[in-house]
Amino acid sequence: MSPHRRTPSTQQSQLNEAARLADQLQAAGYTKRDIGRIINRDPSLVSQFYTKNKGAAFVPALQQVLAAVQTGGITDLPELASLAARHTTRRTTARGTRARVRSKAVLITPTGSGTGRVGAQAIASGSSRLRPLIAEAARQGLRLAFTVRLAKTGYLHPSGSRTDSPGIRRDVIQRADHTEERAYGSAQTGGHDAADFARRVDAAGGDVTAAVHQWLVESGRIHPDAHILHLEVRTWRPR
Repeated sequence: MSPHRRTPSTQQSQLNEAARLADQLQAAGYTKRDIGRIINRDPSLVSQFYTKNKGAAFVPALQQVLAAVQTGGITDLPELASLAARHTTRRTTARGTRARVRSKAVLITPTGSGTGRVGAQAIASGSSRLRPLIAEAARQGLRLAFTVRLAKTGYLHPSGSRTDSPGIRRDVIQRADHTEERAYGSAQTGGHDAADFARRVDAAGGDVTAAVHQWLVESGRIHPDAHILHLEVRTWRPR
């Protein structure tokens, strides 16, 4: 007897509600990464709707988002994310209490020193882990600097150019994979106003990657189609 194979309809019937809603959003043209941004979670969680039966807490939000897409004609990701946030409730434990959300603490010392780093996966979903650091730095009136890594061809100016990063030639790191790290801002040069960058992040719908990319393009440092591969943000208290 040949082994039993699941038919597509059988597989579909075994999907939980979050996965079914995610399927419909994907059919409407959204990727798992898009869905992750809409619910303010890593795209890997969306994959776990299918593999680990997760996502129950996001069903009301996904229902509202799907309705907004299908009947309201809303397609803007930040607008859909704002809608989802109003309908996302924290899951409950077996005892009926609200579950704790695991998150990394944002540490800013009394001197204003704080650092946050993200790699490729977090960057692709908007570097959301860095947003609380920038927001807290803005609240405390701090300065900030950031380091980005791009393909060398993504930069408009040669490494060490005073037009690109005046006075911080030492902060250019060239790598064997033809990428280059460059730092923008330092305590010596005064850095950037954290409040200004917080406003930029808010204007980008919370997408830190997009806000930094926009600043680099607007200030004539990178090509518009360049991709950020690594991002680090540092803060300090001005003297």
